[in-house]
Amino acid sequence: MFRLDSKIALVTGAGSGIGREIALLYAQQGAQVIVADIQEDAAAAVVAEISERNGLARSLPLNVADEGQVRVAMQGVVEQYGRLDILVNNAGVSHVGNVLETSAEDWDRVMAVNARGVFLCSKYAVAQMLRQNPAGGILVNIASVAGMIAVDRRFPYGASKGAVISMTRSIAIDFANQGIRANAICPGTVHTPFVEGFLERNFAENKDEVRQQLHARQPIGRMGRPEEIAAAALYLASDEAALITGSTLVIDGGWTAR
Repeated sequence: MFRLDSKIALVTGAGSGIGREIALLYAQQGAQVIVADIQEDAAAAVVAEISERNGLARSLPLNVADEGQVRVAMQGVVEQYGRLDILVNNAGVSHVGNVLETSAEDWDRVMAVNARGVFLCSKYAVAQMLRQNPAGGILVNIASVAGMIAVDRRFPYGASKGAVISMTRSIAIDFANQGIRANAICPGTVHTPFVEGFLERNFAENKDEVRQQLHARQPIGRMGRPEEIAAAALYLASDEAALITGSTLVIDGGWTAR
């Protein structure tokens, strides 16, 4: 079950954290993985790890907010592999601040990666998925519970992730009868290098205390692990999820059930 044999999968933001775990798991389950990340060295390290495990992968330096880069990247994938079966929109950035604490530059930076990046990658991926024979493909978009509920001082981040959820649903209904499935995953807080960097930048003086608060916020009593999100991304990309499209899968340790 949950095999991805011979599938071609592109994972953005795959140099660390959730994206890294998705890339590793997809390769383990038989996919050929394009490990895309703005940090080229990080992407190359993940490819090396996949190769050590006898998987198939290549790295791709990519700024998802740059339309020219996205267009060329998709063309390169098709030239090398002939098709694209799975796109995981995982690349993201964050910002701490309410509406008054958020500058126009902060807003633009978060939206450029988290919303525009998902739009651009989805646009070019879906176009290719419709052209190929057989037509069809799968989008897995990593959103957040912050796109579903209000989280204090996460103003632009929550707005961007709400946009991801909305885009996912629109793509799902617009192309459901053409072999395209699109689903979103909404993690709660997941313990990743992204989160550790977030704590260091914004809570350097009391990061241990804030880290414990993040663990306690989820009724299960801990933050999630990247591999737990990767397992859900594998399921949604597999044939076993053939009837699932336009859905939002919440993985938050019970946070939003309160």
